Amino acid sequence: MFEKLSVVIINFQTPDLLGTAVESFRAFYPTVDILIVDNGSSDNSLESINNLIVNNPATTLLKFSENIFHGPAMHAAIEETNKDFVFLLDSDTVTIKGLFLEEMLELIQTENNVYCVGRLDKVDKRGFLTNNNGIPAVRTPYMMINRNHYLHFHPFEHRGLPTLKNFTDAHRLGFKFLNFPIENYIHHLGRGTASRFGYKLGIKSKIDFVLHKLGL
Repeated sequence: MFEKLSVVIINFQTPDLLGTAVESFRAFYPTVDILIVDNGSSDNSLESINNLIVNNPATTLLKFSENIFHGPAMHAAIEETNKDFVFLLDSDTVTIKGLFLEEMLELIQTENNVYCVGRLDKVDKRGFLTNNNGIPAVRTPYMMINRNHYLHFHPFEHRGLPTLKNFTDAHRLGFKFLNFPIENYIHHLGRGTASRFGYKLGIKSKIDFVLHKLGL
């Protein structure tokens, strides 16, 4: 049932985290296609990725010569794959239980206008969490999207919430976001790469943060 699915994982100089993410996922899904994107790592990431590929032929590599950052790397991977559905998984995750892909695939195919499945929140126009009203936004560390729908919206980009413009487009056009308790299946360590190298989001994201704090 996974012939329509690709899993995408972005790596930037965290081969230890990546190895745990891939191996823990493979414990439950040994044959699902995984595309690893390396964002111009200068450490031993490529050696580690090649070992992962040798140990499992369903694992492939998309390599960049420099760091294009997480959002654009996700976009490049989505363009690279030809599968109908993409499950985006952060490198700082540990899969602790299986059967979530089956359930998410079933949900995303219930109606043609379902775009995204995962832990559903609401965010404001700057991408910050809100209590009730706002734009639906599935958490990026572990989410499934319909690739064909994705290609009609703004691409994921390098900003605080890389999915913001994309999700805003989908919401305005009436596409559905479905909640799924993926956190019960995958443990997200949180800021794994960013804690070592930062987000490097630039001045615009800092301004957005200040304006958000001011309620603007």
